[in-house]
Amino acid sequence: MNSVAELQDFIINGHKHYMPHMSIDAAIFGYHDHQLKILLSSYKALDGYCLPGGYIRRTETLDEAANRIVAERTSLTDLYLQQYKTFGDPDRIKWNEMDFENFSKKLELKYIKDSWLMDQTISIGYYALTDFSLVTPQADVMSDFCAWFNINEVPPLLFDHDQMVKDSLHALRMQLYYYPIAEKLLPAKFTLTEIHAVYETLLDKKLDIRNFPKKLVFLGLIKKLNEKRNIGPHRAPFLYKFDKKKYTKALETGTTLT
Repeated sequence: MNSVAELQDFIINGHKHYMPHMSIDAAIFGYHDHQLKILLSSYKALDGYCLPGGYIRRTETLDEAANRIVAERTSLTDLYLQQYKTFGDPDRIKWNEMDFENFSKKLELKYIKDSWLMDQTISIGYYALTDFSLVTPQADVMSDFCAWFNINEVPPLLFDHDQMVKDSLHALRMQLYYYPIAEKLLPAKFTLTEIHAVYETLLDKKLDIRNFPKKLVFLGLIKKLNEKRNIGPHRAPFLYKFDKKKYTKALETGTTLT
């Protein structure tokens, strides 16, 4: 939706094209240069921040809808995306406390008292992982802006989105122990120091610089190349790359990384 007219039509007729009472909220995590961030949307009509989200088209699978919603906010496709939890508490959105008339005025909409949107809604939580330096955050007609926030500087969020951030980050970190999902956060060829930094930053914990990379090599997930990177006087570490076949198998079946 790129215009007020499209938003007005969505509020009135959206249930004809989208599944009512069911939405997707995406925790989009970004890593770059030892920093972990999360993408948030600022909603001018609600005076607060939320995770990016949207409704599911009647013609879409859940994964297709999640991929579309993430692509609309990041301008990127084919990100690592994982469903982690469903949020369905009856009071997760306190509709009786919301001023819909004021909401409509801020967005220059005709006030609709009984929209299909104003009902109990179950949200399916997904998280995505990307290199935030590659992302151009995109706002929509309802939001002021969409921007990256440091994971330790997230402002209070609307609805139950604070809990979503906690749960999605926990799910991401648990998966890192069993699935090598950090592949897209690294260049095609990387040093052991670089992959070590990715895992330390995502897990927010210290990992043994000597033993952790050796574990990845032992499992066959990464392999040493006969190439080095010149990074300074007397400093030329070997480069590594993921073994695509073993990496893909590990994504499918899991393995213990740490």
